Amino acid sequence: MDFSALYHANFKLLDDAVTDWSTLVGHLANLKKDAEDDLHKAALKAEWAGVNAQVSREFVGKTAGEFGDAHTQATTIHNILSDTRNELKSYHQQLRDAVSRGQKKNLTVVDTGDGKFTVMGNTRPDWGSDPSGKTSATSQKDVDDLRDEIQGILSKASESDNSAKTVLMALVDQTKLGFSDIGYKDRDAAADAIKEADELAKLAKKNPDDLSVEDFDRLNAGLKKYANDPLFAERFAVDLGPRKTLEFWTGISDPNRGNYELGHRRLDQFDDLQRNLGLTLAHATQSDSADMAGWKRTMIDIGDKPLYGDRGGPMGFQVMSNLMRTGDYDDRFLKDYGTKLMATERRMTGNGEHGNPIWRHTGMSSWLNRIGEDSGNDPLTGYLKGLSNSPDAATDFLNQQYISKDDPDNPFERDTDGNGKKGKVSLSNFQYLFEERDWPQEANLQGDDIVTGQNNLALALEAATTGHPAGEIPTDDTPSHSAEQAKLMRALVDSVSDDPSRVKDHSYMSDSLGQIGSEYLPDIHRAMADGPTVEGGKSGWNLLYPLAGTDAKLDHSAVTRFLVTVSQNPEGYAALSVGEKAYTASLMDYHLNPDLPADQRYPHDAQDTITSISRKSGEFSGLLAQGRQEAVLGPAGEQDSAYDYAVSQKKNFISGFVGTGVGIGTSFIASPVVGAGVGGAAGTVTSMVLEDFYKDDSGQYRAEAGQDIATRWETIKDSTNNINYKAAHEAAKAHRGDYADQIDTWVSEGTATGFNDANTDIHAMAKDLDTEIPD
Repeated sequence: MDFSALYHANFKLLDDAVTDWSTLVGHLANLKKDAEDDLHKAALKAEWAGVNAQVSREFVGKTAGEFGDAHTQATTIHNILSDTRNELKSYHQQLRDAVSRGQKKNLTVVDTGDGKFTVMGNTRPDWGSDPSGKTSATSQKDVDDLRDEIQGILSKASESDNSAKTVLMALVDQTKLGFSDIGYKDRDAAADAIKEADELAKLAKKNPDDLSVEDFDRLNAGLKKYANDPLFAERFAVDLGPRKTLEFWTGISDPNRGNYELGHRRLDQFDDLQRNLGLTLAHATQSDSADMAGWKRTMIDIGDKPLYGDRGGPMGFQVMSNLMRTGDYDDRFLKDYGTKLMATERRMTGNGEHGNPIWRHTGMSSWLNRIGEDSGNDPLTGYLKGLSNSPDAATDFLNQQYISKDDPDNPFERDTDGNGKKGKVSLSNFQYLFEERDWPQEANLQGDDIVTGQNNLALALEAATTGHPAGEIPTDDTPSHSAEQAKLMRALVDSVSDDPSRVKDHSYMSDSLGQIGSEYLPDIHRAMADGPTVEGGKSGWNLLYPLAGTDAKLDHSAVTRFLVTVSQNPEGYAALSVGEKAYTASLMDYHLNPDLPADQRYPHDAQDTITSISRKSGEFSGLLAQGRQEAVLGPAGEQDSAYDYAVSQKKNFISGFVGTGVGIGTSFIASPVVGAGVGGAAGTVTSMVLEDFYKDDSGQYRAEAGQDIATRWETIKDSTNNINYKAAHEAAKAHRGDYADQIDTWVSEGTATGFNDANTDIHAMAKDLDTEIPD
């Protein structure tokens, strides 16, 4: 900070800027409120269909969100400018006061140019008559003290000005388009985050052998505190650099290269450090700064190279993928990273014809993962977990082509025409990973197989097909299914149908597959309806099962195999069963509403409507019942209590919320007159039906069915009949229908027919399903 600039500072322009930003913050607060209350909420209540359900609704939500981000960023900028203005004004006054006090002591402060100054004592007027020879009215100590005081003021003013510039530039660099959602209450908070990033990156750059326990503790605590701070994350990642990032984690985690003292005294905290480092890097990749763009390019470039060059070490992909297990990484980075990772997979496995020995863990392999049991040697394991947090990237990656049938080195042949002759086939990444890959084998200390990679594939599939992170419930803002999501769903159902052992032999994947199925119930019911193709798409079946977004256009027989297979796992059964009950209740509520517009109405009376809905609900429930009894009475030896527990856990998971995550899904259309928007929460009817289902389902097999197949079949049919009656009865009552005394007959007829349909389906596919058929 120049002496002259601070001493003669005119703060009018800065005052005006602070005032302008304050005014802007106020305006943006109003716009934010209007965008959320009027634009966004109206969009959620509106009836969207077709492309609008996928594009327009999502666009409106993002646009409304931009107003919120603009308000956040403007508030942060105002806070920084205001803090800096106030501090500079204070330093300005301190400087003038210091100069004034110096003048009273006969000291003069002189601007020497280039921002510098000097302090001199004034010449005494009687200097010629002083026998001591002193010509100054002050002591050297007074000169030095004033000089040091002024220099201190200028240094603090410089720090204030420079830190404001650094923080403001960092904020602007976060995003090329739109606004950043970074918020800070004052400039010091932002400046402290950047300073801490610099200091922690300096620590992480040390040779891992030289890291002390105190260094480890500071790094772990700092990364935990600031992991969700975008400015800190970007600064830390850029300061440390891609290669040093990989060397740091490898040096900490890998016992072949790690610090003995840390491994002895802090091993139980390695998982926390991995999580915190992963979250930090994930936030860093969201930055659009030029430095971060270079970081991402370099990280991908070194992914297929040994970390220590000629000295070997793990590949960059093996290290970085383990840091992707936590956090939401930038979609573009994940896509580019995955493209090169799969190119490396093809190169090292002969296009997938054989496994990659480098990915297999041996006694001399690196140990790069501390979250869970697997070693982290297979880079796809961590990468797929990263995709499970980033739905758009997951959809893109799993739909990408792995290998073309025209590739001369393609090792995959299949009989696609059923004529007994095999030919080369193209495979997507999904097909390769789900159907063909030779997954590296690992075992835990008890000798049990570790299947983290395949389980993470199921989680990535959940995110890729549903549009929300795995393990979460979709919200009002989750878009309806896109064409790419529907394409992947169809590929998944067809794959399970072609070879049910792909799930039966990997039952741990069924919780994700069950959740996926529960969010595609309109598509599944349309497939089960076997309706003819109608010109213009306005068939009665399509109206009975309204759908927003893209229809997956599933095959009935494939859906049958999918449902029976997935429901042989308690978690898969629970997701599908709870979802179906909520969906049936919602359909009854939707179609029995007399205010439903004519062009949306199923073109039949209440009797046919209730009977038709009950029939498909009966068929669906019959298929789930078959899967459950196959698991309990067959080789799997599951316990009915495990199914009861899974259903209760699903109830706890949704915590009373009976909207998009439970059967209705983001594809369900609900007209505004029904009182719910697309993907909105279901009403009282659905809540009451689910509560009855939870009570009725608990212990029903143990109490009534035992081990007899026919009795079990009748028990679940009776239960479904009761739930369907509850749904129709409550919907009719809510909408004042005058046919309450006829509903039981209509429901019973529909449900019984549906169970007969399921029985017929199972008989037809008994060989494929390898199942025991009910009488």
